[in-house]
Amino acid sequence: MNKRIKFLLGCVTIFFITVFIKGSVYAENNYEYINISNPFLAKIPIAVVPFKDISKNDKGDIILLNNGVDYLMQMLKFTGYFNILDKDAFLTDFKNTGVISSSINFRQFTTVGAELLITGGEKKIENSKLLIELRLFDTFKGKMLLGKQYEGQVSDRERIVRRFAGDVIYYLTGKKGVFETKIVFESKISGKKNIFICDFDGKNPIRITKNNAINLSPAWSSDSKWIAYTSFNKGRPDLYIRNIKAKRGAIVNFDGANISPCWVPGKFMLAASLSFSGDSDIYLLTGTGKIIKKLTDKWGIDVSPSFSPDGKKMAFVSSRSGTPQIYIKNLYSGNVRRLTYEGRYNTDPSWSPAGDKIAYSAMVKNNIDICTIDIAGRNILKLTSDTADNESPSWSPDGSLIVFSSNRNGIARIYVMTSFGTDQRVLFAMKGAQTNPEWSKSIIHY
Repeated sequence: MNKRIKFLLGCVTIFFITVFIKGSVYAENNYEYINISNPFLAKIPIAVVPFKDISKNDKGDIILLNNGVDYLMQMLKFTGYFNILDKDAFLTDFKNTGVISSSINFRQFTTVGAELLITGGEKKIENSKLLIELRLFDTFKGKMLLGKQYEGQVSDRERIVRRFAGDVIYYLTGKKGVFETKIVFESKISGKKNIFICDFDGKNPIRITKNNAINLSPAWSSDSKWIAYTSFNKGRPDLYIRNIKAKRGAIVNFDGANISPCWVPGKFMLAASLSFSGDSDIYLLTGTGKIIKKLTDKWGIDVSPSFSPDGKKMAFVSSRSGTPQIYIKNLYSGNVRRLTYEGRYNTDPSWSPAGDKIAYSAMVKNNIDICTIDIAGRNILKLTSDTADNESPSWSPDGSLIVFSSNRNGIARIYVMTSFGTDQRVLFAMKGAQTNPEWSKSIIHY
């Protein structure tokens, strides 16, 4: 069921990894390296050398050491911030490259253009436990920027590497990054759509709904512990509110359509479009599905709410002008203004975490593309440009990336790009079509 049809219908377990920060090893952040608001940001050349065994008696597991390096490079590449240098270009013998700055010849890395360097080492401290040491350097300054030791189980190696990658991004940008976030989406199986959750990079997909019905429009709560979605499990479009870990929740099953949920930032409340009184209007609901108040009350169909980060404004889609356009309502004053005027079809608003932009789907000629617009209705930027449909944009919680669906290769898949439209790539491929992705609003630890 595509967006146009839907509009017309109106109708982790916490991982106990001990982190030790030694003295001034963790330098004060100044964020001079990466400004994520710069659309012309050049990728930083970075070298990641093979991890070393730093134990005295154990030769180490070379395969696992190399796997850690490869995984770290994948994490850094995913952000779009870095140019990962080919290790074959390094003018150094890795055996003589230590973990600490006193044993590193930085000139060997600056010669091949590396501005940043990551080294790492690990040792077994018990049968199934590891101590991993990872460090980030500025090669031109010959200065260590970040150094950490992590202690955990051997099975925690990937999670430790992921956490260090997040620490690197936080040091360089001031943002926590996306490495411990997830994406919820629809996937078509045997002719029906079900809800799935996967890691930020598309790995480890888990099926959430297991009925033989159509399930649509999943939405995360701001603490990423709850999702809401529409399901035809009982033959009509009801709204399901579900705690992911505890598997409990509520069902909103008023007459008519109960669709397009969106959670209020920082509160156990959500908005959804309900049509029990005639036209689809947007209502504010408790987290248990009880109506608090009506948020829109105009002729036409009102759907797809999206809240500003402070929860004071709500973007939504309405047909009150004759065609689907995006509007913004001030929830305190009640004032409503139209945001989009260009084109006859603008839907799927997604408010940026910084609160300054809205990403949305726009009909351009005969195809749908992803655009951004500032909240004053100016500075429209078209991020995709394909002879295909690109829909359902959703921002990463740090505002650096946008996830969306596209059928550019024939069948709808989940893609990701930077917030300025660069580095567009497919995340994964499953059987059937994948649509309507939404990035979790925060880091997830269950």
